[in-house]
Amino acid sequence: MLNTQPHLQACDDFYEALINAHQGLTPPESHAMNARLVLLLANHIGDQATLLHALKLARGSNAPASAADMAAVTPVAPVHAAN
Repeated sequence: MLNTQPHLQACDDFYEALINAHQGLTPPESHAMNARLVLLLANHIGDQATLLHALKLARGSNAPASAADMAAVTPVAPVHAAN
């Protein structure tokens, strides 16, 4: 089950580290870093149902019901990544 309650310790510190990790990267490098981070964290979670639930929540209310319903989407680089 996906925990959507605040659980991250020092969330501001993590957000700052995430922003800093993107500094100096080109948009394609930023996309690749985000993809690697998502895959690392997905591997850590490991539970398919939890991961599909997270995808649905992250996408919003019009999310597909399953991975089979998902079309390829071009990710958007964070605004700070271009700086």
